[in-house]
Amino acid sequence: MIQGGAAVNPPTVKAKAVSLLAQREYSRQELRDKLKAEDASPEEVEQALAQLAAKGLVDDTRVVETLVNRRAGKLGASRLRQELQAKGVSAELVAETMADLKCTELARAQAVWQKKFGLLAASATDRNKQARFLASRGFSGEVVRKIVSGLADDAEQ
Repeated sequence: MIQGGAAVNPPTVKAKAVSLLAQREYSRQELRDKLKAEDASPEEVEQALAQLAAKGLVDDTRVVETLVNRRAGKLGASRLRQELQAKGVSAELVAETMADLKCTELARAQAVWQKKFGLLAASATDRNKQARFLASRGFSGEVVRKIVSGLADDAEQ
């Protein structure tokens, strides 16, 4: 390609990957999909990903940490699991992350409930509304029941 009298080479697969990573963290699978969508050969893509991983620029663990730090305060474990799986993160890394999050699930759900509602449900309809809200955020049924019924028990005391 000639531009302004000088030959300009199209960007390499590696350069495209670096450009994408400059915008935000991508998992290895997300980057692979984006690069293949730009008609790069699978061999070029894998070579570029291997080089970037060797330099620490592609790191699924860092992608997981970023997502968890950004989203865990608002979402439950099942929703986070879903988002991580959609990013193509390995099943082992997802399982490890979910095990770490399990111990904070109740406290995170409590904080989300407090911010949204703040007041105890006065009726079954309101309790159901609160339970649906927490469930839609990905909190487990057990955690949702504890919050909704536990708070109702505390109000009676």
